[in-house]
Amino acid sequence: MQTELADFIRDTPAGREAESILRKCVHCGFCTATCPTYQLLGDELDGPRGRIYLIKQMLEGGEVTDKTRLHLDRCLTCRSCETTCPSGVHYSRLLDIGRAVAERKAPRHGTDALMRAALRHALPRRWIFNPAMKLGRLARPLMPAALKAKVPPAQDAGAWPPPRHARRMVVLDGCVQPAMLPNINAAAARVLDRVGVSLVVAERAGCCGALRFHLNDVEAAQNDARRNVDAWWPLLEDRCEAVVTTASGCGMQVSDYAHLLQEDDRYAAKAARVALLSRDIAEIVAAEGERLMPLLEAAVAGQPKPRLAFHAPCTLQHGLKIRGVVEQLLAVAFELVPVADAHLCCGSAGTYSVLQPEIATRLRDNKLAALGAGRPQAIASANIGCITHLQSGTPLPVRHWIELIDERLASCP
Repeated sequence: MQTELADFIRDTPAGREAESILRKCVHCGFCTATCPTYQLLGDELDGPRGRIYLIKQMLEGGEVTDKTRLHLDRCLTCRSCETTCPSGVHYSRLLDIGRAVAERKAPRHGTDALMRAALRHALPRRWIFNPAMKLGRLARPLMPAALKAKVPPAQDAGAWPPPRHARRMVVLDGCVQPAMLPNINAAAARVLDRVGVSLVVAERAGCCGALRFHLNDVEAAQNDARRNVDAWWPLLEDRCEAVVTTASGCGMQVSDYAHLLQEDDRYAAKAARVALLSRDIAEIVAAEGERLMPLLEAAVAGQPKPRLAFHAPCTLQHGLKIRGVVEQLLAVAFELVPVADAHLCCGSAGTYSVLQPEIATRLRDNKLAALGAGRPQAIASANIGCITHLQSGTPLPVRHWIELIDERLASCP
């Protein structure tokens, strides 16, 4: 795709990157076939190809309106189009650039601006979010169903094994996950403890930065990344093997720290190393499979396999490109049911389910219909956002897959 960028962006790093991405696009339209919002809305401007045209027009100096920004807002950033694209167009990066331009040229006002500011400031700060979640749980019986779905019941995390092994890895604690579903990281620690790996937490680390980044506050996201790099660096220097994430959305963000901080002379090299050492928990468990699988097989020997549906988050399959790994691990202890259109997004997408509730709910219901078609006894996923979003629409338990593996292993001494 040929383009002539306007003066305001032509000779900037973002402009050079955008031009390189735009030149790869050949207008083929394969991306529209796998775009969840295009499938729902049927509007070319609500698919990747149409959004690319909108971004191209903006970067060439065209008018930017609220309608332009709305079409970009409706994108889930699920990256399914990137998996489909035969030309290797890095659409999500182009979208980030386009959204930043749209935000400057068509500033938000009123409720939309206030909602986004509240999400940006409250969710990543545990000293705000944790008390709010406790208050929400107290008021949960009085809440309407839609709001109640956003406040899961209190969960006991169980025991976290002491750091007793020579092999150590540091886990991203995250921002909302410790308050909402603390058992996920604890379960990961217990599973890895069985194969001789201690999972430790760096106390000064916090939100990965994805939430602020996708709400167009890049500077705050960079500060989140710097804080985490500083918190993890002494542990990595002291032979910690990896930075482990149990939420694939966070894992995607941490793996992108090298790009996020590439212009920062103080942090670029450290951020690149952190990104290189970033691993989703699925990668770690699969790598330890030679020791873990016999334990799991022994734990479930002679027991019936419960029927389970697995939802692969977009950040896992399209972002991190981890496909089939979790399913292979779960198949040892569960009967996995087939799921149609497994490549499609569930509608969670970070804060998308809050900011675009109508589209998110339709996507959720479609996904639950696909997951439930095989009559599973439970649903598993790999990202807290997907888990809570799906749980809001079904009576079936929706769990992180590492919790289920941990529970099956519990019967093995």
